[in-house]
Amino acid sequence: MTLYSPPLRHIGFVLHEVMDVERTLAALPPYAGVDRALIDRVATEAGAFAARVLAPTRMSGDRGCRLIDGRVLLPPGHVEAYRAFVDTGWAGLACEEGHGGQGLPMLLHSVLLEVLNSANPAWSMFPGIAHGAYDCLRAHASDELKARYLPPIASGKWTTSMCLTEAQAGSDLGLVRTKAEPAAGGAYQISGAKIFISGGDHDAAENIVHLVLARTPDAPAGTRGLSLFLVPRRLPQGDGLNPAINGISVVGLEHKMGIRASATCALQFEGALGWLIGEAGGGLACMFVMMNAARLGVGLQALGASELAYQYSLDYARQRRQGRVGTSGDAQPLLVHGDIRRMLLTQKAWTEGARLLSYWLAIQLDIENAHPDAAQRAEAALALSMLTPVAKAFLSDNALEVASLAVQIYGGHGYIVEHGVEQMLRDVRVFSLYEGSNGIQALDLLGRKVLADGGQKLQLLLTRMLQTVEVVGSSVTIAAMSAQLAALIAALQELLRSGLPGATSVGAVAAHFLRALGHAVMAWRFIEAAQRAPLSDAGRSCVATAEFYFAQLFPESFYRLAAMRGGEGCLALPDEVLFADD
Repeated sequence: MTLYSPPLRHIGFVLHEVMDVERTLAALPPYAGVDRALIDRVATEAGAFAARVLAPTRMSGDRGCRLIDGRVLLPPGHVEAYRAFVDTGWAGLACEEGHGGQGLPMLLHSVLLEVLNSANPAWSMFPGIAHGAYDCLRAHASDELKARYLPPIASGKWTTSMCLTEAQAGSDLGLVRTKAEPAAGGAYQISGAKIFISGGDHDAAENIVHLVLARTPDAPAGTRGLSLFLVPRRLPQGDGLNPAINGISVVGLEHKMGIRASATCALQFEGALGWLIGEAGGGLACMFVMMNAARLGVGLQALGASELAYQYSLDYARQRRQGRVGTSGDAQPLLVHGDIRRMLLTQKAWTEGARLLSYWLAIQLDIENAHPDAAQRAEAALALSMLTPVAKAFLSDNALEVASLAVQIYGGHGYIVEHGVEQMLRDVRVFSLYEGSNGIQALDLLGRKVLADGGQKLQLLLTRMLQTVEVVGSSVTIAAMSAQLAALIAALQELLRSGLPGATSVGAVAAHFLRALGHAVMAWRFIEAAQRAPLSDAGRSCVATAEFYFAQLFPESFYRLAAMRGGEGCLALPDEVLFADD
């Protein structure tokens, strides 16, 4: 089989038949000239780059990075792939033209990230992190910092990292200890230790720009005392300093379960010069620009990894012959066996549903950033605020199932290294852990996004979904799916009316709530796709996949609601009862 084949037919179906993105982009002044021909050319060429240049590096990259004399060396082929990526202009696809970018919409950047993550999710951390840093600096950095740093980041010549985590401060960033002392010329000296830093050091780029959370002197405790600093590995000319290495050293390279080609470093900052981004004490607000981009990026990672696992599974099920069906004495392809078909369709539904949701969220980013109508921008912002944790957690959990099913379909051959399938499972596992674990995403959704305003914003989103459900046309199939979704929306609305859990029990039910809402949103996107599906192979396949999803996967949502209503009480039992020795 080929290492990866970009799913251009389904990508085009979602972009043009389902979303009609050319019409949407025409209403956004910066993108009014982005027509179907350009969209298709970007998708085709991005897919070709991913398949031809990047996919061959995935399995060899599993050998991991090396730390030699204080520098991290990427696996063979990864530096060359990155330089080809930069030379062909992909790094600046959605960056402003004034910074040397191409000024194209985030939707096309999302298509690019999908195919890159299918080809090699570890390598794809480079462009994924860089654009979030670019947006953060564009929104909050001084004009001087923007002029100096945004062009080389947009070009890809410089890469970036996000330095939040410390040994004692994982999800609880209020425990960060890294210090920032004022220095000459408006700079700060940054001192402290950071761990789990993706792209913290490597040999692919000329410079690495670290965005570091740290505390200024006399800063208050907790997250209110955090500020954000730009700390380059190499100090650029023009600072009155030599372009020498800053006070940053690599003290360790993490040896990981998966995404081993991503250089995950422990860094020590020893009086490293840095510059404040935004206001002192406003570091977390600035960093959330990058963190939210990263969380949507994890959804795209999940989509890309799911597509690859499905492709491998389908190809193997067509070729591998096992078992006899009917009166034939010949062994049959795995594809004819009912349980194999169920697993393949599960993979297909999770993957295509992820694409429908991810691309829809990407166009909301473009609407929020560029629509001339303030009401349209506000509606897009509301959807993104509510659904960013859903995209991160729901899609990454589903991708884990897709990768696990790939191993199952391969059987014993999936458990050994040579086929590259067990690597997919190991690579995917981190998606639910980093950029805020999925439990944190669930708490954010229920505690901050829903409970904070009594469910008013969620009610607006559910009402928007119902407007789609009510326009079902004459199709009996779509009407039946719409009725199922309407029942789930009614149950969620009843939950809002009857009272959501108190703050002390949010953690007991938040994960169930996120899964239920994730199903509601994915079902909504499937129904809209089925409504708009033309009488083509892609359209018929879409309707068939949606039918399978509603029959086999969507019922989980009602279990989740039932678990919310009845499951929190047992968690309140005393520890000596719950965790007593037998």
